[in-house]
Amino acid sequence: MITWNEFAEFALPSVLLWMAGAIAAWKGRSHASVLLTVAGLCVYAAFIAAFWTGLHRPPLRTLGETRLWYSFFMMLSGILTYAKWRYRWIMFFSTVVASVFITMNLLKPEIHEQALMPALQSAWFIPHVTVYMFSYSVSGCAFILAVAGIIQHTERYLPTADQLVYIGTAFLTFGMLSGALWAKNAWGNYWSWDPKETWAAVTWTTYLLYIHWRFNARRSHRLSYVLLIFAFACLQMCWYGVNYLPSAQGSIHVYGNM
Repeated sequence: MITWNEFAEFALPSVLLWMAGAIAAWKGRSHASVLLTVAGLCVYAAFIAAFWTGLHRPPLRTLGETRLWYSFFMMLSGILTYAKWRYRWIMFFSTVVASVFITMNLLKPEIHEQALMPALQSAWFIPHVTVYMFSYSVSGCAFILAVAGIIQHTERYLPTADQLVYIGTAFLTFGMLSGALWAKNAWGNYWSWDPKETWAAVTWTTYLLYIHWRFNARRSHRLSYVLLIFAFACLQMCWYGVNYLPSAQGSIHVYGNM
């Protein structure tokens, strides 16, 4: 049975394959890059599937488990972005981000208990969390483009960033709606404005502000990038930053309390 103790045995080959795919992309070998990255995703997905089986529940309960999914989706979003827009360097930075979260899980693994509290034993549990993680990863690619655009003083990345934000915001919206329906079923209220929900609303609103800001093509591209970076900072606060707020202690949405 696969447990968290075997994570490194799957994570290291995955990262090596992703790095090889990033090098291939940088050299313009797109076919090899896609094959190597997908191979790494398959190895990583094999661990998630086996770990899921060993836990007898979806590995989505703790902060470490969400980092596990985020690394997977970060590479998936990276390879999809590369396949469509052919930014040769995007695979390298996607690999770096995914590797950072993998390293965090290796150095500070979370407690992976098998039990799920009754409220989490819902059909909404898997789609709600995985949709959020995919949204976060797509937004992560948009963030990388924003940083590159500021450094290079160019607006050439904005059209791609716009498309990624549209996708990320759509999935973020679905995540919020599914969470509201889940909350209604579990606790009788669609929305309770606890810290996690409040920051989710702030993040969603900030990305909507970016979309409306971009409707006017004459807007400053530098300010567009800054707004996009700020939105991603709000997203990080929504994901795990609220765990460190005193007001969040006791919240059902704080991973340590789930």
